[in-house]
Amino acid sequence: MDVRLFIAINFNEEIKDKLSDIMQRLKKVALKGKFTHRENLHLTVVFIGEVAPEKISSVKAAMDKLDVESFMLSINDLGSFKRDGGDIYWIGVGKNNTLSSINDQLFTELVKAGFRIEKREYKPHLTLGRQVVVDDNFDRNRFSKSIPAMKMEVKKISLMKSERINGKLTYTEIFSKTLERY
Repeated sequence: MDVRLFIAINFNEEIKDKLSDIMQRLKKVALKGKFTHRENLHLTVVFIGEVAPEKISSVKAAMDKLDVESFMLSINDLGSFKRDGGDIYWIGVGKNNTLSSINDQLFTELVKAGFRIEKREYKPHLTLGRQVVVDDNFDRNRFSKSIPAMKMEVKKISLMKSERINGKLTYTEIFSKTLERY
């Protein structure tokens, strides 16, 4: 049976606490929405999709070829993607050349290894909620300004498996690549 995979940056507990607080405040102004579980908060670097288990070693090999140092990631700004039935609300990530390089390198290596990865402009963001409908009085700019500045050193990237366990979406790290510090 195929497994659903993506490569991500997982957050430390301090960042998860801050993001959870932001989500709780967003929930208070939402009329409806499906919000991300705290333990599932992450930043997708490359979405791979459904993969035969025997191909996981090829993903690990692509990750092992990465040649980048650890780096600082800044998290800021609330944004949304308009959708029928409710919007996707997310927190953006500051422009980061290292993160873009990781995305490019992984895309190239995965395509070489035979994976069919959708090529589109990489717009790093972390999803807070889907199908979110906010109160008419919601002031996104004001809310965004209340978000604390967050920075985190990224020391590794993770290969994540996505599955439903007892009806709950669960992400499990199955491999990680430490980013070298030179």
